[in-house]
Amino acid sequence: MNGNQILIVGAGWLGLPLAKSLSNRGYSVIPTRTSEQGVEELSDAGLDGFCLDLNEVKEEEDILSLADKLVAKDVKTLIGCFPPGFRQGGGALYASQWNLLCQLAKMIGVEKIIMVSSTSVYPDRAEIMTEDMARLPIAKGRDDFSAKSIIMLTAEEHVRNSTLDYVIIRCSGLFGPNRHPSRFASKLKSISDQAAANMLHLDDAIGSIIFSLENLNATVVNASTPNTCDKVTFYRAALRSAGLDTSLNLVSSEPDKTISSEKLQRLGYSFKYDHTLDAL
Repeated sequence: MNGNQILIVGAGWLGLPLAKSLSNRGYSVIPTRTSEQGVEELSDAGLDGFCLDLNEVKEEEDILSLADKLVAKDVKTLIGCFPPGFRQGGGALYASQWNLLCQLAKMIGVEKIIMVSSTSVYPDRAEIMTEDMARLPIAKGRDDFSAKSIIMLTAEEHVRNSTLDYVIIRCSGLFGPNRHPSRFASKLKSISDQAAANMLHLDDAIGSIIFSLENLNATVVNASTPNTCDKVTFYRAALRSAGLDTSLNLVSSEPDKTISSEKLQRLGYSFKYDHTLDAL
């Protein structure tokens, strides 16, 4: 379908099946992992990737060396789907890593960047969140935007300002094979029966990325299952589907944001799963 290479930075839980899906559609892909063991896993999956740890690309000569490695491969699209690392206590370097990727993209002739971002960019308000409700200039100095959301929005701003074509896909909570939501339930300190379960199945995460690659330009979209229920209902259903005890930790009635995916649907994407409960 397309002879130009797609560089996938972060071929892990999402990026690896994405690489397989793109390859099956006729695209040429170059996936990356942060360790040699990860590269071996790519090879076992029939993918020719290489090791790339953005934390180790620190000096200008490192960037030039990486650019030399990629320029001959005719990379025209860069897809970044690596997590910011907040759960591991990191995240501070996430924005600078995206700044580095944007610099690299321009050096090697990339024409389009697809950034897999997160709906954590949105403020802590019990409202329906649309794409225009979060951007760095809006968030600065406001208490309802968390420190994590500022980091994410700073990273997004690097992509917006790169002068390259781009799509920023803000994904809701990801789940699917090897990431069943039942495993999250016991880790949540409290779960609200008045807060929407904003979730996205792996299949629709991959689908929305491929749709964005093929159809969208210079835009930001939310990727979240169109219809959902409250978190208590969702996690109890998840536990039930896994054959586990449906007891939850503290149940509250604290309202929270609801992510709208209306824009992505209006642009033409059809979700595989219309409701979060259908995806369990």
